[in-house]
Amino acid sequence: MGFPRFFCYASIILSISAYLFPIMVNSIGINYGQIANNLPSPEDVVPLVKSIGATKVKLYDADPGVLSAFANTGVEFIVGLGNEYLDRMQDPAKAEAWVKQNVQAHLPATKVTCIFVGNEVLTFNDTTLSDNLLPAMQSVHTALVNLGLDKQVTVTTAHSLAILETSYPPSAGAFREDLIDCLSETLSFHQKTGSPFLINAYPYFAYKGNPKQVSLDFVLFQPNQGVIDQATNLHYDNMLYAQIDAVYSALASLGYKKLAVHISETGWPSKGDEDEAGATPDNAKKYNGNLIKLMSKKTGTPMRPNSDLNIYVFALFNENMKPGPTSERNYGLFKPDGTPVYPLGISTNDVVGSNTTAGGSIGNAVTQPSSPTSSSTGYLSISSATGVRLLIERVW
Repeated sequence: MGFPRFFCYASIILSISAYLFPIMVNSIGINYGQIANNLPSPEDVVPLVKSIGATKVKLYDADPGVLSAFANTGVEFIVGLGNEYLDRMQDPAKAEAWVKQNVQAHLPATKVTCIFVGNEVLTFNDTTLSDNLLPAMQSVHTALVNLGLDKQVTVTTAHSLAILETSYPPSAGAFREDLIDCLSETLSFHQKTGSPFLINAYPYFAYKGNPKQVSLDFVLFQPNQGVIDQATNLHYDNMLYAQIDAVYSALASLGYKKLAVHISETGWPSKGDEDEAGATPDNAKKYNGNLIKLMSKKTGTPMRPNSDLNIYVFALFNENMKPGPTSERNYGLFKPDGTPVYPLGISTNDVVGSNTTAGGSIGNAVTQPSSPTSSSTGYLSISSATGVRLLIERVW
């Protein structure tokens, strides 16, 4: 992508936002993946993030170029340590060195607030990874304590919904028996350190796996009759909220009723293969647009109506180098040239920081993709656990 083309798109993106994003939103979280060779520079991404009113960004590494570009913008960052780092992060010296270089070096200008160590580790059925997870988390937290950063930066890990044995009805949510021992130790860590429990949730997989039985309106937040959890008499009109409440129930069953739950990934692809039902621009627009409108209401789920919804939409860009089915490369809100894949229906008037407009020095597109080895296997293929997820979600 050439200099003039991106300059043009970046310069006009805010001015046309009233048409593209007509509904005001106070806070959006967005996943910023970089498994592509045609993405704009981090400096050019800043106005795009502002254009959707995003105040929180989740990275799958700790890209110094991105963190520097967002300095003094007020945007909060979750940075990641991929699964391949778990073994070495158990070494306190290596953990502290990593925190110094990738977190401390960017504070306070860039608001790094959380480090997630490993992605969907417990559902890879890799005992080595599972055994290394908690020690790595503890080591990174200790490094933060030693550096005096533990009050402003938390440590967590992201899980797939496949850690659930039962998700229907939401009140019966329960973790897999084979994971309870490992999860219990991790949950104790969360409680002691005050860090959130992260879940990646994709209602899309449920619809894709059984489009004839799963209601499209139910998964897209469209008007529908919904379902009632007979045990609680709570009414659910969308699958995502039901999934979140199933997680709350599973946590409560282990004694962690007050633990904060954040949705670290959720989204809908705008394009897919012939066997990927529902992967269309219109459905993606409905899912992400309706989700963001719900987030703007600042209400929780039926089970936790007063709890803030901390949700990170997946993803900022389509990423052309991700492996797997076509859908994997088409979750983005934006194309690499900075134009929206589809209009979302949210406003850019409520942007991060001051009334900054795109312009100034616009760099060329990224010529080299982020190395796939710098991100966890779970991120490279977000549908890697689809088969297991569908067993959980199909009932909806």
